[in-house]
Amino acid sequence: MESTKEVIIIGGGVIGLACAHYLIERGARVRIIEKDKIGDGASHGNCGLLYFSDIIPMCSPGAVGHEIYRTLCGTSPLYIKPTLDLGLLTWLLKFAAKCRPHTMHRTIAEKSTILHYSIDLFEQLLALEDLGCDFEKKGILTICNDPKNLDSLKKKNALLEPYGMSYKLFERDRILEMEPALKPGIAGGWYSEIDWHLRPDLLMASWRKQLTKKGLIIEEHAQVLDFEIHGNTITKVNTIRGKFAADAFVMATGAWTSGTVKQLGLNLPVQPGKGYSITMERPGICPQMPCVLYEKSMVVTPWKSGYRLGGTMEFSGFSTTLNPKRLAKLIDGASQYMKDPTGHPVIEEWTGLRPMTYDDMPIIDRSPSQENLVIATGHGMLGLTLATGTGKIVADMVYDKTPDIDISPFGISRFR
Repeated sequence: MESTKEVIIIGGGVIGLACAHYLIERGARVRIIEKDKIGDGASHGNCGLLYFSDIIPMCSPGAVGHEIYRTLCGTSPLYIKPTLDLGLLTWLLKFAAKCRPHTMHRTIAEKSTILHYSIDLFEQLLALEDLGCDFEKKGILTICNDPKNLDSLKKKNALLEPYGMSYKLFERDRILEMEPALKPGIAGGWYSEIDWHLRPDLLMASWRKQLTKKGLIIEEHAQVLDFEIHGNTITKVNTIRGKFAADAFVMATGAWTSGTVKQLGLNLPVQPGKGYSITMERPGICPQMPCVLYEKSMVVTPWKSGYRLGGTMEFSGFSTTLNPKRLAKLIDGASQYMKDPTGHPVIEEWTGLRPMTYDDMPIIDRSPSQENLVIATGHGMLGLTLATGTGKIVADMVYDKTPDIDISPFGISRFR
C-alpha cells in the first residue's frame, strides 16, 4: 500500500476496470465515470480470447491488397462505409503506409513485450481472485478449409517463433481428433497452446463486484461535459451527474477517445472499428476450445455457460445499429466449418466499437498538456488481452513509478 491518491478513471470497460484494480492495490481511492453502463461496450460482446500470440499487426505487407481482393470476391469481413470523413480517410491512408516489412517487424517486437507482460499478470490475477468467468487454458485452433492457407500460415509462424509464441501444424486427421465438432472437409489447422479464453461479460460483472467491495466508486450514465483545468493540471471533470475532483485522471474511453480528448487540445487517431457477435446456448456438438476460422476471419468460442460467434470489422462511424447481413455472415461462416454451427436459443445479438489505431498499437502515455492525466486507449482487438499489462502500467505512471517494461512504443509522440 502506498500513499492515498484520489483517482478518476473515465471509461468503464475492461481497461478502466484493470486500471482501477492496480490503482486500488496501491492504495488509491478510485472512482470510475462511465457514460453508459460498466462493461456495456466492446468489453461485453467480444469473443473472450486472451490472444497473447497475436503479435503480428493488422497493418502487415499485403494486407490492403488482400482485403481489396476479398472485397471484390464478396468474402471480406471488412466493410468501409463510403464517407467524406477526412479523419477516417487520413487514418486509412496512414494504415496503408504502415504495411511495410520493417514496420511490421518492429511492431511485432514491441507488441510481444506487453503481451508477455500481460500473460504473467493475468496468471497472478486469476490465481488470486475468484472472478467466475469460465476461464480455461485450452489453447486456440486456427482452422483452414483451403490447403494453400496452411502453407501461408507457415510464414506467420516463422515470425512468431523468436518470441516463444509459435503454433503447431496438424493435418486434418489430428485436428479432427482434437476437435470433433469440425466438419471432416477441413484441410487442417494450427494449434497455439499459449492462448486462453474466458467469458468477458462474466469477467466484467465479477471484477466489478470484487472492486466495489474494495472501495471502487462507480458513476454510471455520467456523460463527460468538460474539464476544469488549472495551469497544466486537471482539477475537476464536469458530467451530466455533477462535478468530480481528483488528484489524477485516467482516460480509458476506448473508441470515443478522440472526441473526448479534443476538449483538452489533443488529437489522437483512434477510429471506431465495429464488430459483431451472436451468443447462444451451447450447440449439440459443441467445440472444446476456441476456433479461429481462417478464411472467414471470425471466431467460434465455447464456454461452460454458452457459445459465441464473433468477428467482422466495419468502419461506419459510431453507429451501433445491428446489421442483419453482418450477423448472417457469422452464421454462414461457422456453417462452413462446424458440424453444428448454432445453438438454440439465441441469447444475444450484439455489436460494439473497438478503438483502432492505424499502427495497431495501444496508446499508453501521459498527456503532453496535462501532467496529471494518463491516457490508455487504442487497444484495437486486444483490449481484453492487454488489460492487465495496461492497468499495471497506468498505476505505475499515476504513482510516478517507472513501468516494468519500456512503454515508449505506445507514446503519443509517434503520431506527430
